[in-house]
Amino acid sequence: MRNLIIRLFINAVALWVAAQLVGGIELEGEFWPVLLVAAVFGLVNALLKPILLLLTLPVVVLTLGLFTLVVNALMLWLTAALVGALSVEGFWPAFLGALLITVVSFVLSVFLPEND
Repeated sequence: MRNLIIRLFINAVALWVAAQLVGGIELEGEFWPVLLVAAVFGLVNALLKPILLLLTLPVVVLTLGLFTLVVNALMLWLTAALVGALSVEGFWPAFLGALLITVVSFVLSVFLPEND
């Protein structure tokens, strides 16, 4: 359970960093709205991303995995459509934001222990 909460905070920090650095991504609110967006983003990634990756598997293999970045951008865009506290103005801000969120999440997850 502790690991899940830490991952939620990592997603929240990554989303906040993306909103600060990428033009076209706006994150409204201070703390609770950011946590809500992070929770919805985590749910969208957990539920829909595997299905989308399976459906686009030939394209993912053909592009040597680079199409996964497009799927990540679509997940961020979908999260913005579901939650009013996040707005993404187009595909390229979603793409850059998803790339930045992936990098920040990876860097912060390095400090997360494997076992709970």
